[in-house]
Amino acid sequence: MKIAVDAMGGDQAPHEIIVGAIDAARSLNLQIILVGIQDQIEKELDKHDIKNLPIFIQHAAEVVTMDDSPSHAMRRKRESSIAVGLRLVRDGRAQGFISAGNSGATMAIAMVTLKKLKGIDRPAIVTCLPTLKEPVTILDVGGNVDCSPLHLAQFAIMGSIYAQRVLNRQFPKVGLLSNGEEESKGNELTRATHELLKNSPLNYLGSVEGRDIFPGDVDVIVCDGFVGNIVLKTSEGLALAMTSILREELTAGIIRKTGAWLCRNGLKGMKKRVDYAEYGGAPLLGINGNCFIAHGSSCRRAIKNGIRLCAEFSEQRVNDYLLDELDKNHEIQKLLPKKKLWNQIKERIIHKDSSEEDQEEEQVT
Repeated sequence: MKIAVDAMGGDQAPHEIIVGAIDAARSLNLQIILVGIQDQIEKELDKHDIKNLPIFIQHAAEVVTMDDSPSHAMRRKRESSIAVGLRLVRDGRAQGFISAGNSGATMAIAMVTLKKLKGIDRPAIVTCLPTLKEPVTILDVGGNVDCSPLHLAQFAIMGSIYAQRVLNRQFPKVGLLSNGEEESKGNELTRATHELLKNSPLNYLGSVEGRDIFPGDVDVIVCDGFVGNIVLKTSEGLALAMTSILREELTAGIIRKTGAWLCRNGLKGMKKRVDYAEYGGAPLLGINGNCFIAHGSSCRRAIKNGIRLCAEFSEQRVNDYLLDELDKNHEIQKLLPKKKLWNQIKERIIHKDSSEEDQEEEQVT
């Protein structure tokens, strides 16, 4: 198993990326290909003992910055570490690629280099969030800021298959993230998506609210990338804030310090459950290849875990299962109505809103 790693992507690149890759090569049965500017990679590797470790270097002359637009990175930086790494996957020289760099550029270049799976219009970044029960799968968390109802319907199918095959959930429960559980709540996007999903073969529960994420009663939560990224970043920030508050309160006085020492193992377990570094990275579902996107501020532990997950994703042949399920059940075709039908759904929603407004006006009168 060979995993290509973008050595130049991330807030702490190349140091933390390379150190994490070294840890992965040392503890996992993997070969690592570090992709990036060769001189910089060699300079960093010289600081560590990598004798007999299966680490290789693939030179890439350009670097995609966080300020580069996806279109600019795709068209103007064809020899970037992201582009070169994805070509390694396309050509079969690596079984997976992971980058902590510009996620929009990674997604755009992956769509061009690896192509999309048959029946998928937009790939989605999927991740797992800790809950009171089992982790919940949420998508999209940043790949597509603007989505149509048809895209969200495809996300629901991919998320359901991912939860079933990777997380071993039987008939996963799917929820649509909205600002209320009632059918009348939400914007035009969520209400139209609800119309599609409620007649689908999925185990669709209906609309769910933000507070329904963490109890763990839903296996898959679907939203557009704009909302999903806010949910993800807010959850990370809340976890860090709660950890800091807890540390501050437990160290205020000798009695509290004693109590904290007695329950230190439990506190370590809690911190581990909410630490994003434990998850490492998020797969880009809907791409005809294995591409993982890591957090921009990934540390060495996050990179190591991301590499591990990338290898497991390839071993479990998730993309093969996606293709098989989509082809076998024709679920995409069932969910994708013709343009005429989509316009009918849209008009029905607008007419429903108008009728409700008329009723309210009559009541006021």
